[in-house]
Amino acid sequence: MKNLITIGTFDGIHLGHQHLFNLLETRAVRHQLKPLVLYFPLPPKTLLSPRPEMSVLTGPEEKKKLFKKMGLRAQALDFMKVRSLSPQQFFNRLVSHFSCAGLLIGADFAFGKNREGSAVFLREVCAQKNIPFEVAPFYKEEFEKISSSLIRKILAQGNIPRANALLGRPYELTGTVIPGYKLGRKLGYPTANLDTGIYKILPLGVFAVKVRVGTKIYDGFCNIGFRPTINTLDSLLPLVEVHIFDFKQSIYGRKITVWFLQKLRDETKFDSLEALKTQLAKDKQQARFLLQNTAWPNL
Repeated sequence: MKNLITIGTFDGIHLGHQHLFNLLETRAVRHQLKPLVLYFPLPPKTLLSPRPEMSVLTGPEEKKKLFKKMGLRAQALDFMKVRSLSPQQFFNRLVSHFSCAGLLIGADFAFGKNREGSAVFLREVCAQKNIPFEVAPFYKEEFEKISSSLIRKILAQGNIPRANALLGRPYELTGTVIPGYKLGRKLGYPTANLDTGIYKILPLGVFAVKVRVGTKIYDGFCNIGFRPTINTLDSLLPLVEVHIFDFKQSIYGRKITVWFLQKLRDETKFDSLEALKTQLAKDKQQARFLLQNTAWPNL
């Protein structure tokens, strides 16, 4: 069976994208085609940027996992292999390589060299092939277009509940636990330092979080920043430190996942380590309360 295809970066796989995918499945049934999502693992803007750090909501592995969880047939496109194709060449590849027999695109979609492949072009070539073509309107909430750029801005502002609402799930980080300075352990708050790669957006501050280690999920709080109190971080990227409540295992080298519930405060420079320790106790108490009194989706 041939495919009804949608194409995009789908950074965040937010409510707007989910609406498009639902429409894809509905239209596929109508046209007796199989729905297929073609996606770029990383945004073209990120790949072409001289400063790609902290520019994406969902990295390649997370995106792949989300498509699988949603039960969607999804196939990755290599942007570097298609970036120089003309719109006609790109469309021909869709037909020959991906059995394209219909297209559904978002209202802001363009493709091919210099984004010359517009909806007008696609409508014409689909009409020539006598295959269905449709442009889905922007998905809005309270008259505001839901977009990846909007969610990036909201995360930067620290409004985690709003970002989570637009994503349709809690914002998450997955990273490998790496050795740190062990200062948290000396203060009575041992932390797992995470290497999350260079691309993933890291909201700055202290947050109430859920943490998955293996198959178990724990409560905790997470600090993302530059350690102003002790000044040990010489890096362009902030450090991700996760304190997991009631947890004593050694997990160096393991991957863990962190889900964000709410921002507790900005990262602050304290006058002493004792003042920092006092604040950490308050953070833990506040995080526990929030995590125990908030309904969570099935993680």
